[in-house]
This record gives sequence, C-alpha cells and structure tokens, in this order.
Amino acid sequence: MSNERPVYDDMAFLTYGVGIRRQSIFYGNSLTRQVCTDKKQVFQNVLGNIRASTTEVPKKLSKVENYKKNSSHLKFPLQQDLEDDNIFVSEESVQIIKFHGSYQQDNREQRKKGEQKKYQFMLRLKLPSGDMPSSLYRVLDDISMEFGNNTLRATTRSSFQIHGVLKQDLKTVFQKIIKAGGSTLGGCGDVNRNIVTTPAPFQTPEYIEARRLAYVLAEILAPQTSSYAEIWLDGEKAGEIEFWKRNMDMKQVTELRSFDNGRGIITGDPVEPIYGETYLPRKFKIGITVPGDNSVDLYIHDIGIVVISEGNEIIGYNVTVGGGLGRTHNKEQTFPRLADHLGFVRRDKIYELVKAIVAVQRDYGNRESRMLSRMKYLVHNMGIDAFRELVESYFGEKVEPWRPLVAWKHEDYLGWFEQGDGKLFLGVPILNGRIKNDSSMQLKTALRVLIDTFPHIRLNVTPEQNLLVKEIEPSTKEQITRIFKEHGVALVEDISVIFRDSMACPAFPLCPLAVTESERIMPNIVKRIETLFHHCGLSKVPLIVRMTGCPNGCARPYTAELGLVGQAFVYKDKVNEAELETVLEPLFAYYRLEKQRGERFGDFCFRKGKEALLEYAQNFNPETDSSKNGTKTD
Repeated sequence: MSNERPVYDDMAFLTYGVGIRRQSIFYGNSLTRQVCTDKKQVFQNVLGNIRASTTEVPKKLSKVENYKKNSSHLKFPLQQDLEDDNIFVSEESVQIIKFHGSYQQDNREQRKKGEQKKYQFMLRLKLPSGDMPSSLYRVLDDISMEFGNNTLRATTRSSFQIHGVLKQDLKTVFQKIIKAGGSTLGGCGDVNRNIVTTPAPFQTPEYIEARRLAYVLAEILAPQTSSYAEIWLDGEKAGEIEFWKRNMDMKQVTELRSFDNGRGIITGDPVEPIYGETYLPRKFKIGITVPGDNSVDLYIHDIGIVVISEGNEIIGYNVTVGGGLGRTHNKEQTFPRLADHLGFVRRDKIYELVKAIVAVQRDYGNRESRMLSRMKYLVHNMGIDAFRELVESYFGEKVEPWRPLVAWKHEDYLGWFEQGDGKLFLGVPILNGRIKNDSSMQLKTALRVLIDTFPHIRLNVTPEQNLLVKEIEPSTKEQITRIFKEHGVALVEDISVIFRDSMACPAFPLCPLAVTESERIMPNIVKRIETLFHHCGLSKVPLIVRMTGCPNGCARPYTAELGLVGQAFVYKDKVNEAELETVLEPLFAYYRLEKQRGERFGDFCFRKGKEALLEYAQNFNPETDSSKNGTKTD
C-alpha cells in the first residue's frame, strides 16, 4: 500500500539544442516542493499582501484580464475580426479565440523579410476522456485534407488538433466539427481544459466511473456563453448535440452546475455562474484514474481524482491539487510542480468539491502575472493545509483524510486487450502523436480504411499521444491487424522499448513559444539514445524520454526519466546537439554499473544525486568504463 506520490518526483532531465542554438543538459530536482511552514498565516496575508517569495508582485492586472472583461463573454472583438479581409485576428482576439478552441499561428519557415507572416490557425477539440465515435474522426480526417495540412495530431491531453486552417475557412471548419457532434469550446483558454482519464475501456466499476465522472465534470465546468453558437453557427442551435451528452441527464447536470450552497462558489453572473465574466486566471486541468493506473500522470494536474471503491461499490474519490508543469525561461520563480494530497470525498460530494476548488482559483489565483497564475503557485504559496482550509470554507465541510492506495504503475495500453464485455481493444503507437502518410508508413490511410470498414468501432486518444481502437469483435482481430500491416503501420511488437515511451511536442515551425526543434528531430534523437543504451549494455531496458521545444512542458518532460527541454534546468551548460552522446554516455554507463535490480534510470539518478553523477562523468573513460568491461545488464 502506498500513500506517497510516485517515484518520478525527481528525475533526470536534459535540455538540448540544434543548429546554432546552444543549450543545456541537466539532471534536476525540479519538482521538489518548498512547503510553506508558517501554519498561522491567514488567507488575507498569504494572498493579499505577501504572495510568497517565489513571486513578483505586478502593480496591475494583466492585459488579458481586460481583454476577457471587455469581450462580453468571449464575443468581442472576435466576431468583428472574423468579418474583415485580414488573414489574421487582432491581439485581443488572439486571446479570445483560444476559449473557442483555436490558436493563431504562423509558419516560421515561410517567413520572408518585408512580407506579412503566413498566418494560419490550429483547432483543438474537446474530447472528455479522449473517446470519440468513428464518424467524428472521419470528419476530422476530411477537414485535415480539405482545409488543413493533411495531418492530425493526437495531444497529450487525449484530444486532436488540426493544423494549417486559414482564417477564411475557420467558420466552415467549426461548423463541420459541431454538426458532426464534436466541439472545440474549452479546448484552450482560461477555463477547464479537456479532462483526461485512463483511456482503457475496461468494464469494471472503477473504469466505468472514471469515464462517467469525466463527462459530467466536463459539462459542469463547460463555458455557458452563447458566443460560440453566435459566432460559428450564426446564432443557430447546433443540429447535433455533442456525442458525449447523448446519454447524459443534462437537466441534472444543469442543476449540479447552478446549485448554490451560499458559500461563494456561484458568482451571480447571469451567463457564467461558476466562472464569472473574466473566467479563470489561467488554464485549468483535471485528470481522473483508478488506483494503480497512472496512465494520466495524476500528479501534474490542477485537480487529480482517483476513484475509490469497496467491493463493487464506488464510495468516493481521493483528490490531489496543485500540479502543473509549465515554466518560463530565465524566470526562476516559475517551476514545474507535483500535486499535493487534498484528501478524500464521498461520491455524492465530488461535484461541489471540484466547484469549490475552481472557485478558490477563480477568486484567489494571480490575475496580475500570467506566468504565475496557475493554481500550483496558489497551493505552493499557501501550503496544502491552508489551501485545504480555504477550499473547505467554500465547500462547507471538512475534506476527509486521503485513502491508502496500491503502488502506481505507468500504463500505455499498447497492443491487444480484452475490454471485459466480450470485445477487444487495440492500442496503436503513434510516433509523437502525428497521424500522417509518408514514404514508410501510411498511418492516415490505414485509419481511414479501418473506420470505413468497421464503422461501429470507437477511437480513444491516450495521454501518451497514442490511439486505442475500441469495440472490436474478436472475429475481426486478424483483419484489423492486416489493415495496419498492409499500410506499414508499426504496432507495439514492431517498436523498441524507448520509442514506445517517447513523446514530443510540435515545436517548430508553428508553435510561437518554441525556441528549438522537438517533434521533427525526436526520432533521430531516440535512435541515438538507443544506440548509446546498447553500447552501455542496456539494450532491453525501458526509458521514458520526452522532448519539448520550450520550458512549458506540453509533452510532460518533467515527469520523464530523460526529459529534453528547450532551455531549462542545468546539468551541464551550453552543450551542442552534436555532443549528445558524449554527455549522456557516462550517465548511462554509471546506471548500468550501479543500478539496483529493476531500478529505472530516473530513480537511479535521484538516488545517486547530481553531485555523484557529475563526479562519475568527470572521471569517466569511454575506453575503460564502457559496457565491454562489465557483465551487469539487468
């Protein structure tokens, strides 16, 4: 039994660079919390006057707060900007359109001096738990070919992104998604984002409950503004209700959303009862899972929820708060953070508790500096005990102590599994989440053939950027396998253990925050790491490798065993990409030499500590300390 956060609390991290960008390699204890020890601090002092030493105190609200306030619940000036002839929208609308599920981007590689940037838009779907019918996927596939860049991208929050949409086509694309029973509202912006769950469609009570709760919470926390329909459907009601609502009691959901316990959760705003006119200070993320299944990286969310049962009865949930991975380069007051244990709540109280936590972030989160506005900084500054007390003042009762759990295990659900209802599901690895065709693999075509041949199947995007094919009749297993093989699609048995556990964000050329490459160079980086692992006698040892093009951590590098982050914490400073093997070989050799049986690379680095790693690397001799001079391989 375990009451502890997972062992990935402290991992080995690496920053990297390509071309002329020289960056840093590091091993870091970046997720260690500095817990507030003064238990006598009252809320007003903590939040109103001192904002702990890790923060700067700006003198006024951020400009995005004013954009939200002046938008009339996410309508202006976006509605006007979409009607002009420009290929871009205004600065204010760039922020407002995020709430509608879209980011304005430009292709850096198409920039030319003296010419206008090549603006385009990315759309991100809202897919609670990552589940979707094949009919919606078919529409997305069509959109990507007709209006996008002919690819789809599975995200680390179990959703899909469409890149390359021009402004003139935005309304058409939005309408196609909505009319197919999909939505992008809340895919981005300062609201609750896509709720992720363990993707496995097992038919046990705990797994069923995780999915059910995700759907209900997604709707309780969904923006209620009419601007989405007014802008994209010209005020008309959507012809198709979102697919996840079709089996929900929406009257009950509305009652749960609007219920007012009189303790400040409900704002009084006539449009947004939970969010109010300025919504949340920053994005908000929720992950839901079952004991032992850490496929969602539970401790990196604003709220983490674990389904707790006794026998076959769901009795309640363990709840974590204050996780988050983003940071800002050269701003040491920003940092990744793992969540704390808030406690346990009975099943019928979970909705009010989640609303109470959201309300605390709404009312006390930092609206002055956006780099310090995530709820993790609020929890960090107050300390978990004071934060829990504040939540309880909104909730109206005490949060019960955390229930003991079994040890966590990293799960990716690749390969064939039984669902538990007589049907099967297949986990298909998607390299960096990019669904495309190329000379070696026709993944996009394979998926289209699959859903056209078996229209009853459902798909599920996983938090690892992979795809589950669900609702498979056992009699079709061989046929489905053959479809993938005929199109050159590698299944789990065809890929290495390191490729299996690798992820990268898109980065160049479209992400405006990227400072270097990620997705496009990740395959080559992984091959080089594999070669080095083999050289060090670690050929079959798994390693979680994740890469991002900036410190924001979209691919969750800070919870990897080896994280590659564009400009971040320093293990060794200013290392060129060409020196990757030279810097990593002594670390891998040291790991091979002194790791304990079954010990993962990240755990080994944490146990040894930074100084020991540096000392070994300094004295390392590749001629005498290579794998050829030892026999230990486990």
